Amino acid sequence: MAEARKRVLVVGGSGYLGQHLLQRFSRASGSERCDLAFTHHRPSPPAELVDAVSPVLPFRVDLRTGDGFDAISTAFGQPDVVVNCAALSVPRTCEMDPAAAMSINLPSSLVNWLQSFKDNNSLLIHLSTDQVYEGVRSFYKEDDEALPVNMYGKTKIAAEKHIIANCSNYAILRSSIIYGPQTISPVSKSLPIQWIDSVLKQGQEVEFFHDELRCPVYVKDVVDVIIALSKKWISDGKQMQLLLNVGGPNRVSRFQMAETVARIRGYNHSLIKSVSASSVNRGVISPADISMDISILIRVLGINPCSFEDGVRSTLEISDSS
Repeated sequence: MAEARKRVLVVGGSGYLGQHLLQRFSRASGSERCDLAFTHHRPSPPAELVDAVSPVLPFRVDLRTGDGFDAISTAFGQPDVVVNCAALSVPRTCEMDPAAAMSINLPSSLVNWLQSFKDNNSLLIHLSTDQVYEGVRSFYKEDDEALPVNMYGKTKIAAEKHIIANCSNYAILRSSIIYGPQTISPVSKSLPIQWIDSVLKQGQEVEFFHDELRCPVYVKDVVDVIIALSKKWISDGKQMQLLLNVGGPNRVSRFQMAETVARIRGYNHSLIKSVSASSVNRGVISPADISMDISILIRVLGINPCSFEDGVRSTLEISDSS
């Protein structure tokens, strides 16, 4: 008798990372194929996404209250792997409505639902952020103290603590800026590389911060990390308690990001104006340098994220020979 397929649930599957993740899981073959489901908060799931990754079960879930999780229990069952990509991730929005940010970013309803199963053994892979770090030094390590400077970071560190206190099988991924190609069902938020490309293409002068430093990570590398963790749990069956920085290998400013796009595209570099982050009031404090050390990620999973330049080329679909 064939072994039952493993079940994977992507929470926030209609978002940017969630769609890329569902697309990858749906392409698995042979023994790696799994039953797929995802949650969304819209009145109906994106039809293009459902068609592209079918067979898949979409469920409308309110993460603030947990409404909708019982339907997953009934129609899908207990998942072997849960990937939580859902978040209110715009820092200024979080600052303006801290209660809403905490109710969505702290996954208490999700954790409670997972604990309701008799065999509470699902692997929870939770997406956190580099904004849990204070931003006063370079290349933070996972065991450095987390001192977020804005509400977004505070909600995400609260989520981490909740998961660590209440779950026995988890991997928390502190991700930097995720960039890459547009999704099957286009997301409404502005994608960083595509936005830079569009304004420079129009010949507009644009200001970019030179003193906010990040380690942007290509979306397909983040997907690789999640797939590797899922396979590790499914094949080994050993519970994990992991906290991993997930970033690219390059520490870059927004100014350097724009310069990279201009160099690859052949745009006029004089359009790119370097300014300090302090010159603009964005209504929220933003950490200065939250670059991350990813040596544990490389050692534990053997994954080496691509360079920022290679990721931008892939995003814009430009080969090295062009």
